[in-house]
Parts: sequence; structure tokens; C-alpha cells
Amino acid sequence: MLAGGAIRELEKGLQMRSNHVALAGLLASCMLSGCYIMPGPHGAGVSIVPALPAVLVLETDPYYYQGGYHYYYYDNAWYYARSRSGPWVALPRDRYPRETRYRQDSGHRDEGRRSGY
Repeated sequence: MLAGGAIRELEKGLQMRSNHVALAGLLASCMLSGCYIMPGPHGAGVSIVPALPAVLVLETDPYYYQGGYHYYYYDNAWYYARSRSGPWVALPRDRYPRETRYRQDSGHRDEGRRSGY
């Protein structure tokens, strides 16, 4: 029979193992879904940002919405935010689409420009 202290130690060890398994599950699900985990704006905690498509075609505005995030394309760089009004955070270059285009007749000079590569 186990003493009270030994039972508490056993329960504590099982709880720590459970926390590690939960964290590993979260990380694995993000990796498999193509998401990117990164810090949000100062004081906002951690954001899970969905990956952008390989080729992204924008309408007349340099905004794109996917998976609960707004993306903004400006001066050959990408930014993301939960709201279209910001605050905007720079998207890591390895998460950029391979190519960013505007629909024909949109008047943008960046049409067909490769971004991030």
C-alpha cells in the first residue's frame, strides 16, 4: 500500500505527463495543418497563423482574408492581423506565397512579382 506522499507524487507525475502529451498534440496538429505559430503583437500572446497559398491573386485592394486573419500586401512585404484595422504584424518571409499577382486591369505595377524568394 502506498503512503499519502507517494500517491501525491504519482499524481503529480501523471499530471506533468498529461501536460506534455497535450502540448505535443497541439504542436503536431499545427504542423500537419500547415499553420505557423508565432508571437502576436506585444502582450497578445501566441498566434497560430495559417499558411498563405503558393500563388495568391489579389483583387484591386492589397488585402487577403483566410482562416480568421487579414493579410496586407505592401511594398513587396506581407503583414497579418485579426482585424483589417490592425494592429499589423510582419509575416515571416518563409510564409509568403511564392508569387503574388493582381487580377488583370487592376492597375498595379506589382503584377506577377515574386515575393519572398
